[in-house]
Amino acid sequence: MLALRKTTPSKGYVLNSEPVPVPNGDEVLLRVEKVGICGSDIVLYNWTAQAQLIAKVPFIPGHEAVGTIVSRGASCSVGLGTRVAVENHFFCEDCYTCEEDRGDICSRMDQYGHGKGTEQGGFSEYSIVKEKYCYVLQHGISPLQAVLLEPMGVAHNGVESIQVKGQDVLVTGAGPIGLLAIQIAKALGCGRVVVADMNEGRLQLATKMGADHVIDTSKEKLLDRVMEITDGIGIARLVEATGAPPVVNNCFNLLRKNAQVVLIGLPKAPIVIEDPFKFIFKSVTLKTVHGRRIFHTWKECEQLIANGQVDPTMIVSHEFPLKDWQDAFDTLLSGSSCKIIISHV
Repeated sequence: MLALRKTTPSKGYVLNSEPVPVPNGDEVLLRVEKVGICGSDIVLYNWTAQAQLIAKVPFIPGHEAVGTIVSRGASCSVGLGTRVAVENHFFCEDCYTCEEDRGDICSRMDQYGHGKGTEQGGFSEYSIVKEKYCYVLQHGISPLQAVLLEPMGVAHNGVESIQVKGQDVLVTGAGPIGLLAIQIAKALGCGRVVVADMNEGRLQLATKMGADHVIDTSKEKLLDRVMEITDGIGIARLVEATGAPPVVNNCFNLLRKNAQVVLIGLPKAPIVIEDPFKFIFKSVTLKTVHGRRIFHTWKECEQLIANGQVDPTMIVSHEFPLKDWQDAFDTLLSGSSCKIIISHV
């Protein structure tokens, strides 16, 4: 089989021909159909200081994977031919967070596609995963829809956490997560959705995905436009999906009293609340999320897709075969894409 690997603690990956692995015990072997490229895969590709904290060499990258079970260990109950998506947060079931039914933030978490607890990842034609980390698809959605459940789940977890029903929502950052948050917020019964970004193409896509207002922050002052849209009150719900420290630092000024905000983007520098008195006196609820609620989020997202309420495929700009992985990463690094998928079939 073909498999992309990080073989040394340095920039880049290597495409190798490897034996197909054999599952044991509670493991299943997937014939991987599609895998998404995430921002963290770029971090791992470049082997930055952040990558060295979240990954362990050697490993096969790719944590957004969907496939079909073609072999299984003796203790597995799931049937051959079952279509599954991979929950990449490998929870232990034996720590304080898992005992609180929070395997999504397991205190001993390993990670698929990061070399933590497994060398396996989705950038390979076949992959081994423990049965308990497989989400069995229920509604016959397509492989392209299914591979987007993982990033969609991050957006859903964030949006659901801030109780958007009946409330206006501002999404800062029209990357894949922010774009998915638009349709999810609508599906969960929000009021208007406002999207802010400095990329004109992304804002056009945001409009197609249901945004009521878009703000080009390269041309307009975000605070002024938000106050104009909200009659000077401020936004009730905010999904921060840029991770850009200046945006995060300023987002609290956009909030009305009793607002709720969720931070999804990952800042690469310290964030600062510039006016703590104003922030505290607004009685703001601040949330953060890491991944998806297992397996609640998966079920909710698949149902939204099956019902036609969310079309995650709208964010896909390119698909490449595994042999063209370098072209895929170069395209993403060029800034000329949105969501890129590696297809094995």
